[in-house]
Amino acid sequence: MRPPALCALRGGGVLARAALGALLIHLAGCALPAREQPGALRADVRTRLGPPSATFALAQGERWLYSELPAGFEAHALDFDASGRLLRNEQVLTQARFESLPLGTWTAADVQRSFGPPLRVERVARFDGDIWTYRFRQNSDLRLAHVHLDRQGVVRQVLFTDELPFFDNARD
Repeated sequence: MRPPALCALRGGGVLARAALGALLIHLAGCALPAREQPGALRADVRTRLGPPSATFALAQGERWLYSELPAGFEAHALDFDASGRLLRNEQVLTQARFESLPLGTWTAADVQRSFGPPLRVERVARFDGDIWTYRFRQNSDLRLAHVHLDRQGVVRQVLFTDELPFFDNARD
């Protein structure tokens, strides 16, 4: 015969394992923009993901952007048709996408509609305009894309740098 305390402990262990299992199942099913499939209804996507970071009207529908910036490295553009069905789901913060920006024709509105709000906006003495910086990951490398917009808000160049890890050398 087991002591009552041991039986209670064993029962608690079973409950703890059951709770842990339920938590793992829940986490495995977490809603992520990357998991949304074409054909999904706009209302269902909103229920799963919550409100988007930004929304933009398209010629035949609407784009929702779910951005992980400033801390993350991805932004997903979900394009819905006029009837509210998901047409396309694309991770837009990529080197290839930034390299293909049409210089001299795209404006700040085009950049924001494609990539969402930037990580930061800066100015430097050697360029007469704003520099919008986006964080992204290329393979395992942390990168930054610097989109240079002239005073009229037209894209003039895109430069890339590595994002160096932050090391705190302060000692207690």
